[in-house]
Amino acid sequence: MKAMIRGCCLAGLLVLAAPVIARTWRVDAMRSTLAFTALCQGARTEGRFGRFTADVAYDPRDVARSRFAVRVDVASLDTGNAQRDQATLGARALDAGRFPRAYFTTTELRAVGGEVTALGELKLRGVVRPVVLQVRFVPRGAAATLEVTARLSPRDFGVDCGPVQPADGATVHARLLLDPVP
Repeated sequence: MKAMIRGCCLAGLLVLAAPVIARTWRVDAMRSTLAFTALCQGARTEGRFGRFTADVAYDPRDVARSRFAVRVDVASLDTGNAQRDQATLGARALDAGRFPRAYFTTTELRAVGGEVTALGELKLRGVVRPVVLQVRFVPRGAAATLEVTARLSPRDFGVDCGPVQPADGATVHARLLLDPVP
């Protein structure tokens, strides 16, 4: 009997000691977007990346347990102008031939006064830099939407925007439609 009680107590302690992980979500890639706005060579450019994947674990009640990682197929860039896309994917800008993917991984999420911030690292053109994202999580019944926005300096990643470097950098915005993973 004592052995059974000890076994139950040990099992209970193991359950309590196990790290609690936020809910895992599946991204609906067909309805999600990863877009950007940048000022490059004096012109405002808007575009999107058509192919990306994301791993999302998010708990709106305890964002510190949350995390996400995004992988972007850089060659899926689309600004609506084939000539501009070709130049942007070239060696002076994103250099998609040498660096076909970009990666973002959170290192920490914080909630302060109702605002959620994700700290993480972006790897673009082989350069890793810290990036801060503003996060908005909106439940939709059993599903949810995760929206993130970040300001980047292309120069920090070795992107050449020609003689007119953007003073205000680039804004990246993702809108991920999420379904719970059973």
